[in-house]
Amino acid sequence: MPSLIRRNRTPKADPAPSRWAWRLQRLMLTPGFRFGLRFGLPFTAALVAGAIYLGNDARRQTVLDTVAEARRAIEERPEFMVSVMAIDGATTETGEDIREILPIDFPVSSFDLDLEHIRRTVAGLDPVKEATVRIRPGGILQIDVTPRVPVAIWRQADGLTLIDETGAHVASIARRNLRPDLPLVAGEGADKAVTEALELVDAAAPLGDRLRGVVRIGLRRWDVVLDRDQRVLLPEYGAVPALERVIALENAQDVLSRDVARLDMRIAERPTVKMNEAATQEMWRIRKIEMDRQ
Repeated sequence: MPSLIRRNRTPKADPAPSRWAWRLQRLMLTPGFRFGLRFGLPFTAALVAGAIYLGNDARRQTVLDTVAEARRAIEERPEFMVSVMAIDGATTETGEDIREILPIDFPVSSFDLDLEHIRRTVAGLDPVKEATVRIRPGGILQIDVTPRVPVAIWRQADGLTLIDETGAHVASIARRNLRPDLPLVAGEGADKAVTEALELVDAAAPLGDRLRGVVRIGLRRWDVVLDRDQRVLLPEYGAVPALERVIALENAQDVLSRDVARLDMRIAERPTVKMNEAATQEMWRIRKIEMDRQ
């Protein structure tokens, strides 16, 4: 007969995890959380320990000195040392200038050399058009120079200057006869129009040694200067054709072989000739004689 007395039975535990336990388990399965536990937590602990250790000035200075000594030991290894400078492409004078503006105390570690700064310094010299800098095997600081090539002599109030095809300053010279192979240009702004000047010099080649140079006038046109103090005044536009016309007149009529001081070609339709002082006086003397005879 079944008992009528109820017995208190202990309820069985629910095998399913609690909500928080379930969330923790899910979190543990997350790759980012597992990475943080594996690497982030140790790193943070090491960072905190390091900060505490380096909080002491003496210990911090010891660490810095140790790092600096280790770095210096690496940088001063023989394979990283530079002991000599080699310069190619430069004249003797330019090479001496480069060594003067780069007072490097060899031997020196390659880590202590700022190659870009060295390149800019060398390229800043007037005779240097371009420069490249590199460290060659064997501890050689190699500097390759592309020099500026002078194409004309620019006469100014303060002296003579060699200029290249862009008008850039190359060097100063004391006398014109030091570079007789180069044409002479003068006048304000002549360096900015050196291409035009060279075209005129080429066009004046039939005049030979009579050509003394070309002068820039008013920043806009040129005069061609010949021996015997003769000048050909050229127009602002079409200067080369105007000069070629003068040379044609010289070949046909020897106009420049006469007592001409100025030949003004600025107005193409009306060239003007001005005689020199001696010829002018002689002309007036002859006219006076003719008038007296009348």
